[in-house]
Amino acid sequence: MDAQTRERIEEKNRKLIAMVVERAQRDFPDDIALIGLTGSFSTGDYHEKSDLDLIIINNTQRGWQIADAFLYDGVGYDIYCTEWNGRLKEEANLDSPMVSHLLDLQILYCAKPEYAARFAGYQQRARERLAKPIGADCLGRAVKSLDQAKQHFAQMMLEEGIGGVRYAAGLMVYELIQAVIHMNNTYLKRGIRRYWEEIRAYSYVPEGFEALYCSLLGAKTVEELRSAAKAMLLAAEKLYQEMVQACVPAPVPTKESLAGTYEELFCNYYNKMEWAVSQQDPSYVFLTMVGAQAYAEEMTREHGMPAVDLMKDFDCGDLEKGREAFLRVAVGYEEEYARLGLEIQQFSSFDALYRHYMKQS
Repeated sequence: MDAQTRERIEEKNRKLIAMVVERAQRDFPDDIALIGLTGSFSTGDYHEKSDLDLIIINNTQRGWQIADAFLYDGVGYDIYCTEWNGRLKEEANLDSPMVSHLLDLQILYCAKPEYAARFAGYQQRARERLAKPIGADCLGRAVKSLDQAKQHFAQMMLEEGIGGVRYAAGLMVYELIQAVIHMNNTYLKRGIRRYWEEIRAYSYVPEGFEALYCSLLGAKTVEELRSAAKAMLLAAEKLYQEMVQACVPAPVPTKESLAGTYEELFCNYYNKMEWAVSQQDPSYVFLTMVGAQAYAEEMTREHGMPAVDLMKDFDCGDLEKGREAFLRVAVGYEEEYARLGLEIQQFSSFDALYRHYMKQS
């Protein structure tokens, strides 16, 4: 872009900014707190048809009246508002992909000094989170994006037309990129066309991630799209699991954390399993095993109990096999209780139960 064109574009933007600020001062002196510049004109990475990204923070519902959308000089503009406890809060918590709108904003207008101080508080909250080492916080955000990516992948498997499959794949890619950003506890500083330049510089990137993405872009059939998407998803999941193992201390069962868990397991599943098997009810056995598996996974994740795979032992023609697998899990809990010096809370008389529950000696 030559200097003359650049000056023409920047002069146009100066006029647009002045127009929006004038409207805020004239019509919304108490409703609009702050106006700032973000996006390509903030970073200098703009082209002739780039739009102007203004962030307008409003104090009141009335402030929304400053919003507008229009075409001017062959460019589309969307003047919109952000509430203090809406997107800004998400950005401050790093729960939004638009963190750059918060941290890199160039303030153009501020109605009162206290609004600038409040905005700085949001920025500080985000910076504190970004300053933390790679660990449970950022990986917790990453798994949310991974879970969303899996939902989009599931939608890919349900779609039949290539357009629907490709759209679901695009949504999945978007969430996978967000997951990788969270794994590196950072944020994207530039626009969508510069994503991969930033990602290449990250310390933690799924193996072959960009090449897998290119394979997805080049996919011509539904089968090729699904295959490329699955490879991307598995690569991101693999990196996430490796990082969890390396960066998040695994929980260890303790007397305090495990107390009551055997009794809960027994309450929710033991007699259901016994009854289901005695009645030769495969559906009841199956669903009981699903519930017990979910409980076991929660105990592994939250309390460090050994991982188990109950579902491999479900057999519609041999329900006793599932029962025996469940009993092995229960025995494992009994052994862990014994190792920790925990007693199973079981009573043969109501009087004994009453004294226990009422805390009577």
